[in-house]
Amino acid sequence: MYYVIKRVEHNPTERFIGFKVPKYIASKNSENVIFEFIKDGKPNRKWIKKDDIILLTKDKKFFVETLDKFKAVQATQQALVDAAQKKLEETFETFNETINSEIDDFEEFRDAHDVPCVLKDL
Repeated sequence: MYYVIKRVEHNPTERFIGFKVPKYIASKNSENVIFEFIKDGKPNRKWIKKDDIILLTKDKKFFVETLDKFKAVQATQQALVDAAQKKLEETFETFNETINSEIDDFEEFRDAHDVPCVLKDL
C-alpha cells in the first residue's frame, strides 16, 4: 500500500488531503503520477501532477505523523482565521452603526437648519 499527501489549491481552508492507494504509475518523463484505486471492484485511475504531491511513501507511520502535523498546523491557522473573521464581522457592525448614526445625525441637522438641500423643496 502507498500513502499520499496531495496539495489542494482551490480551497482556502483545506490545503492538503491524505489517502492511500494500492498502486501508482510514474515515469521520469511525465509530469503526472497515475494513482489507481479500486472502486466497486473496478480500477479507477486519477492523474495528479507531481508538483501537487507533497508525499508519496510506503511508510504508513511517517505518513500518519506528517499528516497529523499538517492537521495540527491547519487547526491552529483555522482558529486564527476564525478569530479574524469574527473581528472583521464586529468591525463591520461598528462601521455600519457609526456611519448610520452619522447619517441620522446629519438628517436631523439638515431638517432643523438652513442646509442647501433640494429635497426640502420636493
